[in-house]
Amino acid sequence: MGQGRLPARLGLACGLLLLLPGGSGGLGSRGTATRGPWEEEQGPVAEGGPWGRARYEAVKKHLGAVGALSKRYWQYLACKVWQEHCEEEEDEEQSSPSPGWSLPLVGQDYLEILSAWYCSFGKCCKTGDCRIVNNLTGLEADLNGQLHGQHLAKEVIVQAVQRFLQSPRPEKALVLSFHGWSGTGKNFVARMVASHLYRDGLKSECVRVFISLLHFPHHKYVDSYKAQLKKQISDTVQLCRQSLFIFDEAEKLHFGLLDAIKPFMARYDSKGQVDYQRSIFLFLSNLGGNTINEVALDFWRAGRAREEISMEFLEQRLRLELQEPEESGYACSLLLKENLIDFFVPFLPLEYHHVKLCARDAFLARGLPYTEAALDEVARMMVFVPKEEKLFSAQGCKSVSQRINYFLP
Repeated sequence: MGQGRLPARLGLACGLLLLLPGGSGGLGSRGTATRGPWEEEQGPVAEGGPWGRARYEAVKKHLGAVGALSKRYWQYLACKVWQEHCEEEEDEEQSSPSPGWSLPLVGQDYLEILSAWYCSFGKCCKTGDCRIVNNLTGLEADLNGQLHGQHLAKEVIVQAVQRFLQSPRPEKALVLSFHGWSGTGKNFVARMVASHLYRDGLKSECVRVFISLLHFPHHKYVDSYKAQLKKQISDTVQLCRQSLFIFDEAEKLHFGLLDAIKPFMARYDSKGQVDYQRSIFLFLSNLGGNTINEVALDFWRAGRAREEISMEFLEQRLRLELQEPEESGYACSLLLKENLIDFFVPFLPLEYHHVKLCARDAFLARGLPYTEAALDEVARMMVFVPKEEKLFSAQGCKSVSQRINYFLP
């Protein structure tokens, strides 16, 4: 901590401690209850007095518990706001858990109030909300360094998110639809977006992830799902001025669910209402994967580099396929018919050298050394299609991280 900021932080600490439960008025420096005013003026409370011995002991015990909690509040706040004392807090929670006082639950309201108050002085974050970081530079750098073989996805996502976040008043929520084979990077990019826009990534209370078959498995309950989904989106938007919603396996969503959330993505004036225009919706789908692969294969057969595939050409082909009514409820939904999706983001099939790059990243992520021979061996374990050319990995990079287990000592 810099010397110049120490006095300000100490002053802030004193102010925050007064706001914390038990920060003053009956709590000692070690978090124990001091004598209450009735003790000093009246001495020990007699049995059957105005308080009663049982009630007095209960109050005294409660004050002691709140006092002990104050220290944990302060440690938790320091960890979340300044990233200090995190290890000490973690060790303390593991060594002496307190079943009746779950800090993240009991203290969440206090933490948000104090964090917002601290941020109001401009010392915590540029966004005004400590939960939101919007690190666009980091997002672009990680997409360039870790997302392989996806020049279209990189360009579209960076530009779309950047323009949206920099707009003082967006006309509508940002809606991106990711398409491509499994293992090409759709989930990977969704996690990356969350981690660079929010301090806690996917764990942020401003981010909600919905998996079709997990959260909405039975079509006969679609009416109940619709009510729950609309409430969860509305509650999240009210809690966070910038929210992120991720729908995985979007092609398996009932079209009734998609139509139910349409109003959250539509263009409208929300004066005096909740501002849904500051939300981001990501839909992840395998739909269109065959069309995308056919285009990539045609370019390869023509001797053209995959980097020559343009967004205009591929997106047009993708839209035509998705508009086929027999595809799924996703294609039948009003999202497509009313042009509420801003960009259809194609994820190209991955080739042999892309799989090797994924293997390299997996070794580096574990801090393990690697050789070119090891990377080649991992890539050769994958299945490649079509049968004649054996050009594209059928699984993308999905199982690469598991495959390097064969190289562990």
